[in-house]
Amino acid sequence: MKELHFTPTNGPIDDAIERLMDAAGGIQHRDIIREMILASLKAGQEDDRKADLKLMNTSLKEMRFTTKVFGPYRHKKKVTVFGSARIKPEEPLYAMARDLGRELVAANYMVITGGGPGIMQAVNEGAGPESSFGVNIRLPFEQKPNPVIAGNPRHIMYKYFFNRKVAFLKEAHAVALFPGGFGTLDEAMESLTLVQTGKRYSLPLILIDEPGGRYWSQCLEFFERELLKRHLVSASDFNHIDMVDSVLKAVERINHFYRRYHSLRYVNGRLVIRLNSPIEPRIVKDLRHQFAGILKPGGKMVLSKPLPEEKNEPEIAHLQRLVIDFKQDDFGALRKLIDSLNDY
Repeated sequence: MKELHFTPTNGPIDDAIERLMDAAGGIQHRDIIREMILASLKAGQEDDRKADLKLMNTSLKEMRFTTKVFGPYRHKKKVTVFGSARIKPEEPLYAMARDLGRELVAANYMVITGGGPGIMQAVNEGAGPESSFGVNIRLPFEQKPNPVIAGNPRHIMYKYFFNRKVAFLKEAHAVALFPGGFGTLDEAMESLTLVQTGKRYSLPLILIDEPGGRYWSQCLEFFERELLKRHLVSASDFNHIDMVDSVLKAVERINHFYRRYHSLRYVNGRLVIRLNSPIEPRIVKDLRHQFAGILKPGGKMVLSKPLPEEKNEPEIAHLQRLVIDFKQDDFGALRKLIDSLNDY
């Protein structure tokens, strides 16, 4: 058995992989594909448990298909909507979810749901099949494709929850959450954890309830009473959350988030925020003073043109940049900075 390495030191094995990619044709980013092939070969050498290999195999195939389905729609903003599968059509929350789907499409968004009944079906009904994605999960009950999603080319059926969650959040530009059971709460906590820790760039997290409803307000009261008072979370973590009691307010919050903010990325350890509309230097001065606590010691916050490392995104080369020496220790404060940019 030949010991394999991700470095190009495998001799005839590396040569065989290169020939394989040549024979397949059309291979993009060959260095990454080479490592994926080597990872598969190494797994075959190292693990004799079929169950482990099946998990790796299924995960890779599900992620590949996810990318294939979503790829043609990368230019469209999408809102992932979570909520209970058990909400009935006659309930007020069902009508609100259907209205949300309709209003999001009117505002030029597509929607992503779990593809099942209840809140998911209502959102898909409002959005319509052409503006809907359904990322479903194989379960023994509850989670059959709803009539809007069944047979839709934007419907994906997953075996593993973790792959499904990646699709929900990787492809989303906002997340809206209606009341639900354990699954909805799990999705809410995962979404919040990812933005809190910076593993997912900031995006709107909108908690929606019917007027007078206490589902989300009681959750937040618990967070403040049991988590914040024990210093298990920070006050700034709550900056990631918006709670509303109407569909129009939810859409308004999402639209406001993208009023000036476009996107962000890191370049050589510096945070680069791309802006839909330019700001004046005086605003940067105000922001630098207001958010001095998020800067590295001696760090700067400056306006810029696209950095050389951003040349792989020519479609947004015209956008002004705000470059920040961000400490990466308070993503709630960063969310507040983004909100302030949108307020100006």
